[in-house]
Amino acid sequence: MIRINANELKKILDMTPESQNILLAGKHGIGKSQILTNYYKKTGIKVIPLFLGQMSDPGDLIGLPYKNETTGKTEFMPPYWFPTDGTPIVLFLDELNRARPEVLQTIMDLALNKTLAGKSLPKGSRIISAVNTGDEYQLTDLDPALVSRFNVFEFMPSVPEWLLWAEKSGIDERIISFVSQNPDYLDGAALRKEDMGLEKTPDRRGWERISDIIKGKPNVSDEIYKKISAGIIGMPAATKFFAAISKNSVLSAQEILTQDFKDVEDTLKKYSTPTLAIVNESLFRYIESKNYDKSKTVEIARNLDKYFGMLILEMKQEAMGHFANLFTSEPYQSVAAFIMMNIPSLQAKIMKFIQSI
Repeated sequence: MIRINANELKKILDMTPESQNILLAGKHGIGKSQILTNYYKKTGIKVIPLFLGQMSDPGDLIGLPYKNETTGKTEFMPPYWFPTDGTPIVLFLDELNRARPEVLQTIMDLALNKTLAGKSLPKGSRIISAVNTGDEYQLTDLDPALVSRFNVFEFMPSVPEWLLWAEKSGIDERIISFVSQNPDYLDGAALRKEDMGLEKTPDRRGWERISDIIKGKPNVSDEIYKKISAGIIGMPAATKFFAAISKNSVLSAQEILTQDFKDVEDTLKKYSTPTLAIVNESLFRYIESKNYDKSKTVEIARNLDKYFGMLILEMKQEAMGHFANLFTSEPYQSVAAFIMMNIPSLQAKIMKFIQSI
């Protein structure tokens, strides 16, 4: 199974005809439905999620039968979600591999002909399905004939993609910093167990919930915050997270870009190459998100130029290379535009460094 990230998924959705169905396999809580909803929201197409694992019989999917008094035949009332105005939709069939066998039989005709109980989806509609992977799930073996009706991908949004999304979405900076320094804790890769039971492990949805709890609260030293977080991401991850934020070891992008650069310069000079890479990504996410006070644009531009100048003076070649790579990468096009518009001198330094390699 081919693995794709969020950016590649968007390209696949752009390039794949609506007549072809797509199936995404991935761990729960990685944002499959959220990414799809946000993507199609920009195109004006409604995404209708159906959780197949919660359906007890086909009637939950195709609607209730009734007698047509004119024909004397049994027909089905359209279910609540079925579009009756001819507007195309994206039908997101989640938890496909947790569906009951009788529900899966109904999906067969839907996947092949985009029809349900004799009624066709509007022209231009697309079907996307998802399966949750992992030993903790009770799964129904999927019929190969059904699987053959989908283009199948293993979906795993990258950590940098999530971090950029988190910055744009206003996730608490302490969480962004922690995940940036401990990427294995985003989806709990460092805490895998064979027997999960009720033991909680981190996932992207969990970190968002913790952000909702601690955001706007500078002091989270009270033990209750740790206990609440442990109920969301598990005690091992919560312990490591609160230990990390109590140290506050890496300067944030806001601290570097929106105050006197002299106040942070000495600290930055002491950072190792891996830590400077974390700082680089933090700076790019901060500008790409456009969540900063626009009145500080000049100050941000000046400090970003000073930061790269510090890398040059300190001969931090690897950190400079990483910075230049981010400048030319697709996810940070807004940062590249920001630099070209506001700091042409920095653009010249970056290009000179690239040419010297």
